[in-house]
Amino acid sequence: MATKYHNLSDYDFNAVPDASDMRFGIVCSEWNSNITFNLLRGAQDTLKRHGVKEENILVQMVPGSFELTFGSQQMIKSGKVDAVIALGCVVRGDTPHFDYVCMGTTQGLAQLNTTGDIPVIYGLITTNDMQQAEDRCGGKLGNKGDECAVCAIKMIDFARQLKK
Repeated sequence: MATKYHNLSDYDFNAVPDASDMRFGIVCSEWNSNITFNLLRGAQDTLKRHGVKEENILVQMVPGSFELTFGSQQMIKSGKVDAVIALGCVVRGDTPHFDYVCMGTTQGLAQLNTTGDIPVIYGLITTNDMQQAEDRCGGKLGNKGDECAVCAIKMIDFARQLKK
């Protein structure tokens, strides 16, 4: 989580497990693409820095953030991934639409985590204005995509360690 005390892109590189044999799905919202495509780029670059081969990163686009749950579920059902990273951006507007989209998406992604065996990483940026979103997709607070990629690697490793 980005705060004034922690940059999203700051982490101990050596504390991240080897990811060379891991497979990742990334579901990315097309809505607010000026933000989400930067999140996607951050996630992909971080995965590659940790040894993930290009062919082990499956990217699928969905129209909006609310569709991240369905997209993530379908990615899991494909059997092609060890973790899913869901990337989206919802900026508060003048109507309660923001609340419904954020709540529904959050609950949907949480349900996938509690009912499945594949980790789904929450990469939904929810902000009050576009500047806050820009600050979190490669701006002064780093890139949430980087954080999500590291989290995905660590969660795959977590699950594998328990199966040993």
